[in-house]
Amino acid sequence: MILIIDDNETIRFTLKEICEFSEWTAVEATNGKQGVSLFEKLQPDLVLVDYHMPEWDGLKTVKEIRKRDKHTPIIILTVEERQEIANKFIEAGATDFALKPIKAPDLISRIRLNLKVAKLSNADKDAFVDKGINPDTMKKIRHYLFSQDNAVTINSIQSSLPIAYQTVHRYLHYMVEKGEVEVLCDYGSRGRPKNKYQLI
Repeated sequence: MILIIDDNETIRFTLKEICEFSEWTAVEATNGKQGVSLFEKLQPDLVLVDYHMPEWDGLKTVKEIRKRDKHTPIIILTVEERQEIANKFIEAGATDFALKPIKAPDLISRIRLNLKVAKLSNADKDAFVDKGINPDTMKKIRHYLFSQDNAVTINSIQSSLPIAYQTVHRYLHYMVEKGEVEVLCDYGSRGRPKNKYQLI
């Protein structure tokens, strides 16, 4: 999953089209603050960040992401070619740059390269040590929850992904413990109440 953080709607649309053409799921944020919030919820594989944005600019956004995660690749989108700007971003934790106007072949190759490097550097961390949680499975469940308008049952997650019921249950329990997911009790009209889950 790729997180796009840009205040320009046309550019977000173009970036999403490029990502989807290459079969990457893309999620959009209209500013740095919203982007960091989505980053925490979804833990994407890569982030595209615009430099010039109101409120939080790209530099502030990169610093905030790096406070939460040291390794996810961050590609900066900018019209600036000055070395001092590049140096500031590298110091803040950016991993690459793509000059605007965006050229699809260039951006796709940069994304592929950054994802490949991230995968190699994470090869020894394929599973979280605690409770045998796999990051890829966690991302799938997190993304499914994010895409729902309402709280959902384990059955609906399990049938949509598909991941075994017991696995979904274990991951949701883990996410509830971590404070990422809340459980809502649906009493319905008859029968036992059902637990439903949603991202906090």
